[in-house]
Amino acid sequence: MSTNKLVFDIETVGESFDSFDETTQKTLTRWIKKESKNEEEYQEALKDLKEGLGFSPLTAEIVAIGTLDYEKNQGGIYFQAPGETIPDFTEDGIKYKQMTEKEMLEYFWKEIAPKYQEFISFNGRQFDGPFMMIRSAYHGIRPTRNLSESRYLYQQRSCVHIDLVDQLTFQGNLMKKGSLHMWSRLFGIKSPKEDGVSGDEVANLFKNKKYIEIAKYNSGDLRATRELYEKWEKYLSL
Repeated sequence: MSTNKLVFDIETVGESFDSFDETTQKTLTRWIKKESKNEEEYQEALKDLKEGLGFSPLTAEIVAIGTLDYEKNQGGIYFQAPGETIPDFTEDGIKYKQMTEKEMLEYFWKEIAPKYQEFISFNGRQFDGPFMMIRSAYHGIRPTRNLSESRYLYQQRSCVHIDLVDQLTFQGNLMKKGSLHMWSRLFGIKSPKEDGVSGDEVANLFKNKKYIEIAKYNSGDLRATRELYEKWEKYLSL
């Protein structure tokens, strides 16, 4: 029996370190202060810490959620654009719609997730899934799927979540994990980075109000993940 498959991906942006209260700043910098041998090392470690705030739901928020129906090859990008009013638009089978973080999470869990039995991601079991679930709890929203269950498919109960990082590395047996760009390069898939944007630049784009650029970068991630899934399914899903 065929199942409905959904490719998904998120973009996140960290809070400003300077906006944190003193206790939070001390908590975040405690270990780098202990491990830095001098002020120069500390400042370098502090820079890395600030740039990494977007990777934790404790210090960051979701600024875009991308979804792509695998069979239809159509989907939606729901994105934040604070202070802006951007009309909905559709491009290459993707509908773009401005929402707040809370609105996009509510829409995902109530309107999108229930329609699908299989979810496809790149590193979504360790990052996107738990990030979405924790940010949902923050907003008082209960997820309708557990997107962070076991990396072993036979142990998953809430839904089937094929995280291509797990599958392509044979559940971690491959020594080097590899980025989406590197896997795309290997299989001749257009990398999202080919258009000049990378995940590391999302924070600066958001700061400079380049909201549509972030949304379109997210779309590139979805397309690459879909094509990578096809390679895995055809040649490696043993």
